[in-house]
Amino acid sequence: MKIGIVSLGCCKNLVDSQKAMSFLQASGHTFVDNPKSAEVILINTCGFINDAKQESIDTILQMADYKNNKLRYLIVMGCLVQRYREELEKELPEVDLFITIDEYNDLENILNNFLNSKTVKEKKVVLATNNHSAYLKIADGCSNKCAYCAIPLIRKEYRSIKIEELIKQAKKLEEIGVKELNIIAQDTTRYGIDLYGKYRLADLLYELNKMDFTWIRILYMYPDEINDELLEAMAICDKVVPYFDIPIQHANDRILKLMNRRGNKKNLVEIVNKIREKFENPILRTTIIVGFPTETAEEFQELLEFIKEIRWNKLGAFTYSLEEDTASYDMEPKVEEKVANKRLEKLMLIQEKIAQSNNETYVGKTLDVLVEGRDALDKKLYQGRSYANAPDGIDGHVRFTSSKDIEIGEFVSVKIESVNVHDLFGKEVI
Repeated sequence: MKIGIVSLGCCKNLVDSQKAMSFLQASGHTFVDNPKSAEVILINTCGFINDAKQESIDTILQMADYKNNKLRYLIVMGCLVQRYREELEKELPEVDLFITIDEYNDLENILNNFLNSKTVKEKKVVLATNNHSAYLKIADGCSNKCAYCAIPLIRKEYRSIKIEELIKQAKKLEEIGVKELNIIAQDTTRYGIDLYGKYRLADLLYELNKMDFTWIRILYMYPDEINDELLEAMAICDKVVPYFDIPIQHANDRILKLMNRRGNKKNLVEIVNKIREKFENPILRTTIIVGFPTETAEEFQELLEFIKEIRWNKLGAFTYSLEEDTASYDMEPKVEEKVANKRLEKLMLIQEKIAQSNNETYVGKTLDVLVEGRDALDKKLYQGRSYANAPDGIDGHVRFTSSKDIEIGEFVSVKIESVNVHDLFGKEVI
């Protein structure tokens, strides 16, 4: 059958979608980009926050409209199903099959039985993006129990994947020509503690660094688990880029404690200073929640001052999302929505100035850029990423001209001539 895949939410979800695609391809099915051509549409949903839940519902309803065409089956899986399966079955009769995360261990049989197919050839790695950049998910679930977060309710306790299995997966990615390996989990720095009784991300890096990747990038690093052993491994491993994705959520000690975050502002400053002392031009990325229940104007101002002090290279911020069954659900008083939105706007205006200033330091410098294609808005420009840009799209891009044709997935040197808040602009150095 011709199958269309829609993967919503984070890159961890995308890895699950790719796993389903490998099963389907091994069963003789093919993939199509246009839903009008699909006989089956599989949607992998996100259920993390309210906006993500709404996007998932809207997408299901949008894809259901194609049932008047060639579409025979609509399959929905993922976080939203895990959390709300009974309600979804009642409200969305358009969906022919719901699959929870708890059923993923039997995903191949579930899909084959429903589609009346069977595995007829060897399962190969299927990437939903491109063949030069891929994700390696090293664990699932989360045990941090942050007060605002529903992930432990959806994905359950943290479960590391054995190093031997990860090396096997990485070798398959190496074989198909992946140049950038992005290490992901809900909390990458916790890796190994449940299996081996100690953190083993550093050990994993040493093994991956022996392989034929150009860049190895770590995402989702919990701040208090960034220890000296890990920093030393990142410094020694020449393929591991100095990119630190450290979601801190806030900087006020009372709010951090209320969020059930370990550590405090002093700890955050110490780890940032340690990183900047050990690495040349490290990239520091974070996420912030504004409007958490009981957050005062003074505590928000403290957060702003902290952001000015640290000068994060990349920062994403969100207003607090009220999630049922989380510890913060009943916390009072709530911050009014309009107040939270104003705080978010104020924070992002400050960060824009910081980002612009940070980007201006690149003017005149030459960067190695991984080429990802032509620019969507200006076909005269190529678009790519330096080590400072993760592949999830929120870090901006390097946009540049070249006097020759360049293959997607190629590395080139680009001299930066101008910048804006999000992107760098330049020309290839031949």
